[in-house]
Amino acid sequence: MTNRSRHIKPPLRKKREAEPEVRRPGPIGGVRDTNRKEKAAAIKDAALHLFLERGIDAVSVDDIMKRAGMAKGGFYRYFETQTALVEDLIEGARRLMVEALEACSVDLRTASTRDAQFAAYRKVGDVVATLLMEHPGEVRLYLQECRAPAAGPRVPIVELSKVVSRYAISITAQAQAHRILKPIPVPVSALTVVGAAERLLLAVLQEEDIGNPLEVPEALTTLILDGLKA
Repeated sequence: MTNRSRHIKPPLRKKREAEPEVRRPGPIGGVRDTNRKEKAAAIKDAALHLFLERGIDAVSVDDIMKRAGMAKGGFYRYFETQTALVEDLIEGARRLMVEALEACSVDLRTASTRDAQFAAYRKVGDVVATLLMEHPGEVRLYLQECRAPAAGPRVPIVELSKVVSRYAISITAQAQAHRILKPIPVPVSALTVVGAAERLLLAVLQEEDIGNPLEVPEALTTLILDGLKA
């Protein structure tokens, strides 16, 4: 009996250990998975509202969970840190903007006519309009925090700001090489455009009286290209 039981016990232990791992998250699209996504979304929504009201530095995990109507300890079931939360929060807007800047950069390298070169710039304007409509809160948070010190939960936002600046400088250099833009020092030209675009976007999101918000991206693109045109 002893020898037989020794052969039986190991597979039984493996089965018992494996079962909870299979059951814990539940199937994708199942009740547990859906509940988890809903709670994570509620935490992000609460955090976004508080970040916009107070600034990232003034908001704690406790504040976020109180706003979401959940226990403080539940936060760490969904996000490792507040930095991870902010990274997840801005991911949709970050992906759209980086893809647009990359597409503009690629199009400028391969554009054979001036019309094609100007069309490359307008792609970024189109994405800005999409961002304003689909991610207004995240864009406002980015604009609010991107020039503050890269510390704590703000780090993903400041890092995104650096990525945008690098793309802007690269795109401006290509445009000057094509003689689309005036030969102003590249970083000066690029960062001036970024600053103007961000100020206009903030005006739209703060509901300042600047006319039809949907016309801002096209107007900005035209203004930049006409003003800096070679």
